[in-house]
Amino acid sequence: MSIPISDFAKVEMKVGRIATVEDIPAARKPMYKLTVEFGDGISRQCVAGIKDRYTMEDLTGKVVVAVVNLEPKSVAGVMSECMLLAAFNESELSLLSPDRPISLGTKVG
Repeated sequence: MSIPISDFAKVEMKVGRIATVEDIPAARKPMYKLTVEFGDGISRQCVAGIKDRYTMEDLTGKVVVAVVNLEPKSVAGVMSECMLLAAFNESELSLLSPDRPISLGTKVG
């Protein structure tokens, strides 16, 4: 399926750092509630179904790439305001991260 570049340009992706990680005990599948910092005092809450792949310690402080302009959505009773990007298949999952240090909030394209 092809999309026009104008559709892709609507997606706003930025570099962030995971500041906090909490369990969501009420979730049907293993999920975390994350707070992701994007610099300049901006942070967003994110719900991610990655608990079976990452420990809280692995995630805390991790620099990631996230989509930041999605409509907020309630997931397992928790508001999710962004989405972490990951490469995955049936048996593997890897969160996307910049390959060298870069400022939080830097746009990704």
